[in-house]
Amino acid sequence: MRITVFGAAGNVGSRVVAEALHRGHEVTAVVRDSARFPELAAAARPRAGDAADAGEVAELSEGQDVVISATRPAPGREGELAVIAEALLTGLAQTGVRLLLVGGAGSLTLPGTGGTTVAEGPDFPPSWLPIALACNDQLAVCKAETRVDWVYLSPSAMLEPGVRTGGYRVGSDELLVDADGNSSISMEDLAVALVDEAEQPQHHRARFTVGY
Repeated sequence: MRITVFGAAGNVGSRVVAEALHRGHEVTAVVRDSARFPELAAAARPRAGDAADAGEVAELSEGQDVVISATRPAPGREGELAVIAEALLTGLAQTGVRLLLVGGAGSLTLPGTGGTTVAEGPDFPPSWLPIALACNDQLAVCKAETRVDWVYLSPSAMLEPGVRTGGYRVGSDELLVDADGNSSISMEDLAVALVDEAEQPQHHRARFTVGY
């Protein structure tokens, strides 16, 4: 497959690039600043581009099989997430390429609460609320889109660097928790789930979640 990854030097994006290359795919790794090219995997095709620019998205997705976006704004710029989602979808509407978008967990519902979201839960850190609300707006942009075959992946509550096990569970709109009530997945296994979805599409214009 030919895969374009936006945010390719980030925590999740770099792992997606590594996973896709490991499976033999051709990867175009996109970062905003070419000064970050040395951070990219040597086997990837480095490109400078802005996911918030629909024209650049169209150019960088032309001839590709799928685009995976794992961009994350700096603190204080959370509102960029919805803007980027709009630009990605507008650009991809011109090329017909599928989008896999890494989002947030805040809009998932807590098990057994009758619909209370993670962000509304009593233990949700207030400092995380800006990014959670921005991710809600990002998801809303996707849900309004009818031209592009998009997929929105919400991770578990805890998403951290860890080990690639290759194993995970799949859910839809409810937070996945283990027997002890914990919700987590490593960035490595999130990348596995993304590339699995790219290779064998299971979701179309829908959100799903993964966890242990």
